[in-house]
Amino acid sequence: MTTKRALVVGASGGIGAALSRVLMAQGALVTEVSRSTVDFDITDPLKVKDHMERLEGAFDTVLIASGILAPVNMRPEKSLAEIDADGMARVLAVNAIGPALVLRHVPRLLPRDARSVVGVLTARVGSIGDNQLGGWYSYRAAKAAANQIVHTAAIEIARTRREAIVVALHPGTVATRFTDAYPAQPKVPADKAATNLVSVINGLTTAHNGSFLDWAGKSVPW
Repeated sequence: MTTKRALVVGASGGIGAALSRVLMAQGALVTEVSRSTVDFDITDPLKVKDHMERLEGAFDTVLIASGILAPVNMRPEKSLAEIDADGMARVLAVNAIGPALVLRHVPRLLPRDARSVVGVLTARVGSIGDNQLGGWYSYRAAKAAANQIVHTAAIEIARTRREAIVVALHPGTVATRFTDAYPAQPKVPADKAATNLVSVINGLTTAHNGSFLDWAGKSVPW
C-alpha cells in the first residue's frame, strides 16, 4: 500500500532527504522536519515538543531518519580505550533518546482505524546477535537502545491503533557525508537505499509490528 501522507523527521540528511524524494515521486504529500528547515533539534525536548505539537494528522507514514555515527571531530571507537563519556552521551542522545522524544508525540498523528507505518532508521550494527567484529561502542549501544525503544513503542501503540505497524529499519550502508570516512565499505546511493526502504514499507502488514528489518525486508537479529 503506497503512502498518501508522510512525515519525515531528519529530512535534511542524506537518507532522510532521499526518503522524501522517493515518497513524493510516488505521489505522497510529505511534511519535512529537520534542523535546516525548521530549526528542529531532536535532542532538545522542548523543541521536539513544540514542533511535533504543531503538526496535524493523520499521517499514514512516519519516518524518523535522524542519526550520527560520532560527534563532530570524533570517530566511532575502535577500542575500549577510546571511549569518551561526553562523546558517548551525544551519540546516545541523537540516536536513541531523540527518536524516543519524537515517538512520544507520534500516536496522536496516526489514524485510529486505518493502516499506518512508523519506521525508525536504526542499523544492523545495533544488533547484539549479529555483532561479530566489536568496536563502535557508542554507535552500537545507541542503535541497540533505539531498537528496544521501537519494539516497546510498537507494543504500546498497537493497543490504540490496531492497524499501526512500528518497525526498526536498517537501510544498508548509505553513501552520505557520514560514511565518507569509510571508503573501503561498500555503499548504496541514498536514493537507492530510500527506494528499497519505501518498497519494504509498502509491503508491511500488522504481522510485522515490532520487527527489526533490513532494506530487503529480511529480519535482523536483535
